[in-house]
Amino acid sequence: MKHLKSTDTSPGAEKALLVEMMLKTERSYQKPLEELIALARTAGLNVVDAVVQRRQRPDAAYSIGRGKAEELAGLAKGLDADVVVFDNDLTPAQVRNLEELLGTKVIDRSEVILDIFAIHARTEQAKAQVELAQLEYSLPRLRRMWTHLSRIEGGIGLRGPGEKQLEVDRRIAHKRIGDLKRIIKANEARREREVAGRRDEFSASIVGYTNAGKSTLMNALTHAGVLVEDRLFATLDTKTSSFKLPGGRKALLSDTVGFIRNLPHHLVTSFHATLEEALRADLLLHVADAAHPDARMQIDTVENVLDEIGCTAPRLLVLNKMDLVEEGIELQALLHEFPDSVAISARGGEGVEDLKNAIERFIDRDLVMVEIRLPGDSALVGRVRAAIMKSGRILEEMTEDGLITMCARLKNEDLGRLGKISGVEVLRL
Repeated sequence: MKHLKSTDTSPGAEKALLVEMMLKTERSYQKPLEELIALARTAGLNVVDAVVQRRQRPDAAYSIGRGKAEELAGLAKGLDADVVVFDNDLTPAQVRNLEELLGTKVIDRSEVILDIFAIHARTEQAKAQVELAQLEYSLPRLRRMWTHLSRIEGGIGLRGPGEKQLEVDRRIAHKRIGDLKRIIKANEARREREVAGRRDEFSASIVGYTNAGKSTLMNALTHAGVLVEDRLFATLDTKTSSFKLPGGRKALLSDTVGFIRNLPHHLVTSFHATLEEALRADLLLHVADAAHPDARMQIDTVENVLDEIGCTAPRLLVLNKMDLVEEGIELQALLHEFPDSVAISARGGEGVEDLKNAIERFIDRDLVMVEIRLPGDSALVGRVRAAIMKSGRILEEMTEDGLITMCARLKNEDLGRLGKISGVEVLRL
């Protein structure tokens, strides 16, 4: 069992001992407990020590095995730990066994992430989604919450008060889950209508691992003033703003909740409505922290979650934080593996114009080149310009002998609409 000492001394916070059980068949991350330490601190815990153990397979009773659990009990007592946090998902039975042996509260990675989401939830939608995920996570664990009443017995033919209360709690939880699902479904229907109402405009959505710099990029492109914090899951609610591309046309950009390794399934399900922007976007900007030692793992994690939620939108990889990257083999490997990626520093602004140009090139792939002619004194000039700029762009415009000629790129469907306007001549080049 390997120890990774921490010097965190946040006053007043619960003292946490962190544990990661790594299977010997798993890929070894460069800093296995770095992410759990960041999660714990974001949740307000004071990390007093961190332990890593490798096993061939998880122990059914204790996850880390009885012998190691006894060692952990001594360590927790010596550190006066208030809580032991596992980087692995634990079964209700494992939590119960560990709490009895360690004599302290035991929680797993999913519980920490749910707690962080609860801290950061601001809107009705985010709060409903977090509460739903918490209830679905807690439901099979309700019995553990009532173990302190297990010694109380009822009369003949009656169950103990703890067992009665357990059934009451289950009914309340099931009813609340139903209510929350109805709230989320109503909000999802409203969001679908909002997204559908913007189908005529090009939309991009920012996705990526938590703390990869998504909100910073959102601000760099749109000046939306999105809150930027060096904390995990600082953004839970989707915000949509517009920005201009180099050719002058407008595009919509949405920020989304960050992903993370071993993201609890209940959260993925609950936040499906929030991820609606990503599901319906014309292009996903997959932002990755190129300076992170496990950048490749983070990229894979995001791709896997997108596949899990059924997202098939085209993706453009954006390698962010290049100002923090040291030239080396890993960086060269990333650039070699993803030759179509765009390297930027969202914080400093380097490469942001290159990203805009890449987005514009993506849009232009689906546009056709046309020449549009109409009388220069026509009242339709403004209408035609607006129609082109909505989904395409004007490459050149000139006036000669009272006739306006525009060379433009636009969508096929818009080509047909323009051709139906009286007095407007459209030629496909």
